[in-house]
Amino acid sequence: MKSYNIHFIRHGACEESRKGVYVGTKDVELSKDGIKELKKLDKEFVYPGTAVVFTSPLKRCLQTCEILYPAMKPIVIDDLRECSFGEWEGRTADSLVSNEDFKKWLAGDTSVKPPKGESGAEFTKRICKIFQNIVDGLIKTGNTDAVIVTHGGVIMTLLSIYGLPQAKPFDWAMDDGCGFSIRIMPSLWMRDKVAEVYSRLPYEKEKDEYDDTDSIAYFDDYSGNDPDDREDI
Repeated sequence: MKSYNIHFIRHGACEESRKGVYVGTKDVELSKDGIKELKKLDKEFVYPGTAVVFTSPLKRCLQTCEILYPAMKPIVIDDLRECSFGEWEGRTADSLVSNEDFKKWLAGDTSVKPPKGESGAEFTKRICKIFQNIVDGLIKTGNTDAVIVTHGGVIMTLLSIYGLPQAKPFDWAMDDGCGFSIRIMPSLWMRDKVAEVYSRLPYEKEKDEYDDTDSIAYFDDYSGNDPDDREDI
């Protein structure tokens, strides 16, 4: 049976995020070091080939596409943007530590939203809807490989909901310019809306990109995933 591979890649580094401030929908560019690091990763490692590249509309993702997939015209999807932090954009956690709503938000209360921003529940609903649309579109068109260049928060949230092995969002944390490859089997997707996370990105040059032998080694004790245990989206 045909399977579908989706490769999530986090954008390169930005000066703002390196300073420890919240950068969500603020449209910042890659830093000079971020560009240099991406080019080094692209030279020393292997990013997957693909028939299509989807991307967040924010500059840091578009610039990442230009560096890693210069010959391709990405499909820009607005709902792949990062969570909106509203009035918390550009601020550090230390500067917000006395804010009661921030404390609740940081503790995982998905109903709390930053002023003029987006709650965790709203963010999750948005990105899950567009991700399911992307998967369904690949299955309908028969495209078996796709790259999604987006943000760390988007990738971690999606993998915590759909990924096997099952893990919490921050267990899926990744460095700038890195990510994960997932494999979707249509029958399993239609039944349970889950996908196998089988490799980290980028690949080592001597490693076959579809070699499962080192798949997500830090989850070796995984014993199973019950889709009913996932939070509603």
